[in-house]
Amino acid sequence: MFDRDGNQKVDRQEFLVLEEIFGKKTEDDGSSESSPQGPPKTTLMTHLFGQKGMDSLDFNTFFKFMDNLQTEVLELEFLHFSKGMPVINEEEFAEILLRYTNAAETDRDEYMQRLRTRIDNGQGITFPEFKDFCQFLNNLDDFSIAMRMYTIANQPIAQSEFMRAVKISTGHDIAPHVVNTVYQIFDKDGDGKLSDKEFIGVMKDRVHRGFRYHLMKYEGWEGWKSCVKHEMKTR
Repeated sequence: MFDRDGNQKVDRQEFLVLEEIFGKKTEDDGSSESSPQGPPKTTLMTHLFGQKGMDSLDFNTFFKFMDNLQTEVLELEFLHFSKGMPVINEEEFAEILLRYTNAAETDRDEYMQRLRTRIDNGQGITFPEFKDFCQFLNNLDDFSIAMRMYTIANQPIAQSEFMRAVKISTGHDIAPHVVNTVYQIFDKDGDGKLSDKEFIGVMKDRVHRGFRYHLMKYEGWEGWKSCVKHEMKTR
């Protein structure tokens, strides 16, 4: 999209188009230095295009950069709960999944209580397994289409169908005990079937990491209560 000259690489000027799309350029109010070569250098721009800004960026390099960045963010989140251990337990995994969602406090308590009663001694979840699940969430839209096919066909969405839908939509596998943990969280009546609408709705909040909250508009008393609850959860 940004490779204007078709050389399969993106240079600094082509990359700066992102700034035009995702945000307005900061106007020079005298507090920042201006440069005849364009915007001032940042650590990111130097990393991608070199000290002089003359390097180019190919797809594989940028993909590796984004993958490494996402891995580091996920690892920080994982280590926050694992406290340096190689695994987190299933309850901690559930806390991570629900951490940035807009689920009501009563719903969160219900999810956690349901998990505690259904899994006594879990085997734990490693970071690679956690990362695989988070990468699957990045393809949630494709997965939701596959899940909708089961719903239209009136097919129950058991764990085997869930794993097959993940494989079809993402090309990757998720560890069976991770899928089982997800089912113990979201399977309300314990029949081994998943409510795809509830699961996908909650996980979309997770993917956006709570950033969609500002799009939700509440007024009056309900708005005040919602605002207070949101601020308490983020403290």
